[in-house]
Amino acid sequence: MLARTVFAQTLRQHVRPRPISAARALHSTASLANSNSNSSSSSSTHPFSFLPANALEPKAKRTRGLTEIRGPYYAPVTKTYLDELLKDWGEYVDGVKFAGGAFSLMPEDRLRALIETAHKHGCYVSTGGFIERVLSVSGGDKSVISKYLTTCKNLGFDVLEISSGFLSIPTDDWASLIEFTAAHGLKPKPEVGIQWGAGGDASVEELESAGTRDPKWLIDRAKTFLDAGAHMIMIESEGITENVKSWRTDVISAVTSALPAEKIMFEAADPDVFAYHIQNQGARANLFIDHSQVVQLACLRRGIWGTGSTFARVVTFEGTGEHFRKGGRAVHNEPSEKY
Repeated sequence: MLARTVFAQTLRQHVRPRPISAARALHSTASLANSNSNSSSSSSTHPFSFLPANALEPKAKRTRGLTEIRGPYYAPVTKTYLDELLKDWGEYVDGVKFAGGAFSLMPEDRLRALIETAHKHGCYVSTGGFIERVLSVSGGDKSVISKYLTTCKNLGFDVLEISSGFLSIPTDDWASLIEFTAAHGLKPKPEVGIQWGAGGDASVEELESAGTRDPKWLIDRAKTFLDAGAHMIMIESEGITENVKSWRTDVISAVTSALPAEKIMFEAADPDVFAYHIQNQGARANLFIDHSQVVQLACLRRGIWGTGSTFARVVTFEGTGEHFRKGGRAVHNEPSEKY
């Protein structure tokens, strides 16, 4: 112990720290700042991009593998929260949807700020299915509907979801409403399903007593609405995977077999449900989820994580654009990077 102490004292006497000039200190600080700046810049370009992951379409031209998230309803989604969420994960979010007509209770300046935040990050904004409420209280009055659509357009909404889970409305009227919505500059997105009374958080027993429709009813109307100019069809989850004792996977299979993949989106705000869709439709399924589930779905789509049934089993093929660019016919001699 004594020898070690003497050695330490001798070392301190002969090894003195070199003084650093002010100029050199400033240069070192600047170098460190530049280093941190470069580090931050490189982090935005995915520092782990050398690791294999599934290829997905770039967000700007994505038509398959869309993710729409729920905005304010079960939990407040503020401008600050949405901005921070999309700064980190905006690459994996294509749209933001209001639920329950929550936007109708917000001050205009706060609502506009929320919509503008979504747009800033390249996301469209959907009204959700509040049109049901407008139809029911107005008796379908065309002038009231027009004022509602005009107001939504002026506030910055892009997509108007047209649902009728609680309403009985003739198919032709529904199709006319789709055309009317498009004429107001909004993208019509009808929501169809098999469950009567869907959309109100009803119990399993209530929905069972209300009864369900045949899947063919859903498919026939979806085709009619697409012919009428629907931008996309939202498939209601209630009666299929939500509030049911057993999933109606036969309905999902019938829908995906009969309708174009890029024109349908499934409600899937449950990890088990969106994992099922990814398993059966692949990483490019169009899905609606809760804002709290963005990260989990992104990891699943890219194939980097999952549960026992999906871990390392979800894959894509980079050349898929060559097949779909011409409606399913391959485009030869064009590199996949173009897609």
